[in-house]
Amino acid sequence: MNYFSSDFKLGILGGGQLGKMLLFDTRKFDIQTYVLDPSDEAPCKIACDQFFKGDLMDFETVYNFGKLVDVLTFEIELVNLEALVKLEEEGLKVYPSPKTLKLIQNKGIQKDFYRHHAIPTANYQRFDDLKSLVVSILDSKTKVPFVWKCTEFGYDGNGVKVIRQISDLDNLANVECIAEEMIPFKNELAVIVCRNPSGEIKTYPVVEMEFHPEANQVEYVICPARIEDTVAKKARAIALHVSEKFNHVGLLAVEMFQTDDDEILVNEVAPRPHNSGHYSIEASYTSQFENHLRAILDLPLGNTDSKVAGIMVNLVGTEGFTGNVVYENIEKILSWNGVTPHIYGKKQTRPFRKMGHVTIVNEDINEARRIAEEVKNTIRVISDQLDN
Repeated sequence: MNYFSSDFKLGILGGGQLGKMLLFDTRKFDIQTYVLDPSDEAPCKIACDQFFKGDLMDFETVYNFGKLVDVLTFEIELVNLEALVKLEEEGLKVYPSPKTLKLIQNKGIQKDFYRHHAIPTANYQRFDDLKSLVVSILDSKTKVPFVWKCTEFGYDGNGVKVIRQISDLDNLANVECIAEEMIPFKNELAVIVCRNPSGEIKTYPVVEMEFHPEANQVEYVICPARIEDTVAKKARAIALHVSEKFNHVGLLAVEMFQTDDDEILVNEVAPRPHNSGHYSIEASYTSQFENHLRAILDLPLGNTDSKVAGIMVNLVGTEGFTGNVVYENIEKILSWNGVTPHIYGKKQTRPFRKMGHVTIVNEDINEARRIAEEVKNTIRVISDQLDN
């Protein structure tokens, strides 16, 4: 099929920053794009060929959108699965497949999948609702501390909480959830796996993630991870194994823990471009977004090696500010070598909302990390008014 400068139409469910960055590469290749998103202010709106406003969880909306395009992908997992199944049954190419998404969309099903396929993961228990979890704790069947996760609709640290005492469960939603054993670990790692329908498969280098202690969001992504080669090889091998079992097409981001005794445990996966791969736009021969595009169109995959060490700093809304966004001191960081800001196009900021990221590239990973810290301490995402 001729994808380039043709009548071919690629559909993208979700119009957020991941879609916006994917559109950079569809424009590079002159591929027509249709985007569906519930917000009139979606970041993708300025860069796609056709924008449609609609509910991603509504069957008819997603189904009718899918009928307009030749290949359908998504940048967010919270989409109507039944519509994707029907579209695929009718012959539309949907990547990743609804079969893959069904195993990933619900974290409880995802954890069961790891257990069934002997993929190393932290021990856990599933509960229909919060009340059942409380009863299990009171009956001494669930031990505190543990990590509470709602099985659906969590994102960017929402839907995850460390429970150190039963009162920590107060004010949590009474929804299906899992209680996951707390794992003593040295590092949180991630590997992005790229696979096309023909079966060509590649992995990006292992990255190391540093998290914000309060927001449970990634603050820094460091590539390459500062770990032993043997651990890196093990992480990449496990990521490939996970990819093989999910039988996915496109990108699969596999988040992992490196335990104190250097075991690798899979935490969770995302079947799409991922925060842990943003560094690749500047630091890799082929960015994660270009490789996602190549994969879903069954084109040869690009080189996933890094040209240079890269660190990504998330730009999130500063506490105490809600309203029209202002990027304080952005001109200052623009004057530094190897520093590239990416602004996502969200007009309104609020505390901890992801508003952009900054990539730092340098031959020396330690120097890159030092500059990243300086970037983090210099630029602030604020608004033109203080919260009351």
